[in-house]
Amino acid sequence: MELIDTHAHIDGEAYAEDRSEMLVRAKQADVVQIINFGDSMESSARSAALAESEPMVFTGVGVHPEEVFKMTDADDEQLAAWTKSPKVIAIGEIGLDYYWEKDQEKRALQREMFIRQLSLARELDLPVCIHDREAHGDMMSILKTEGRKNRGVIHCFSGSWEMAAELLKLGWYLGIDGPITYKNAVKAPEILRKLPLERILVETDSPYLSPQPYRGKRNEPAYVRTTAEFAASVRGEAFEEFALQTTKNARELYSLPSKV
Repeated sequence: MELIDTHAHIDGEAYAEDRSEMLVRAKQADVVQIINFGDSMESSARSAALAESEPMVFTGVGVHPEEVFKMTDADDEQLAAWTKSPKVIAIGEIGLDYYWEKDQEKRALQREMFIRQLSLARELDLPVCIHDREAHGDMMSILKTEGRKNRGVIHCFSGSWEMAAELLKLGWYLGIDGPITYKNAVKAPEILRKLPLERILVETDSPYLSPQPYRGKRNEPAYVRTTAEFAASVRGEAFEEFALQTTKNARELYSLPSKV
């Protein structure tokens, strides 16, 4: 049994006191690899360093929409420099977030920097991990135009089945996280049942979005097993089959080694 937590943020202060123990718990839950994502230049630097020091950790580097700023060529060069390491396997977490940002000029900056990082990923021939919150229309427009030659995952997918179907046609993977387990989740389980297994990734978004019964507590990569078990049951599939295919999906998208 092998699982991969394909989206985490374990480089920060939330794990300062027990990071090593947390990684042990992940291994005990059959998590063999963790993909940690930077969300700013600073966290990308931390994440790249963490990946170098921990064999089971890989990373993506990028600037999240909530941390967006007017990036320069020097920023692009720094992101590209990090990707020279075999442990840096993606550009992300990047994307759009209109839930928190209401200012139209700042939303425009989000779109500009998202497109910029999509372009960088194409130049580097790397997959992307995309954050999309309350920005579905602009997200789809960009992916169908500037991003049509990119590949990657829509992290913690929150759109409609119609949007999911379009993304599948475009070749994207969809990330499934802890909220799928919540009692008030109605739309997400219905969409999950329809998704082709070969296009699903399982994630924690640690330290956020803990699944039941850990909701309200700090999330960690070991809990990806809880989400995966729940998702398999929703789909009516054997957990072993679900784990095998989603692990294969992660390795195919991110070119991960089969052994650490």
